[in-house]
Amino acid sequence: MGDLVNLRTARKRAKRRQAERAAASNRLAHGRTKAERILELSRRDKARKNLDQHRIETGDEP
Repeated sequence: MGDLVNLRTARKRAKRRQAERAAASNRLAHGRTKAERILELSRRDKARKNLDQHRIETGDEP
């Protein structure tokens, strides 16, 4: 004789597995790690500061 299966629990497990698969595909398509976001932000700030430091001010502006 087979094992008894609680259908509600089985449905919940199946739904969780499906949600995890969807989340994994979304992470591949859209996601970046926190470290990658912070690194990009710091690189962007450094580039902006570097550009501002090399700006030539002529004094002709009002």
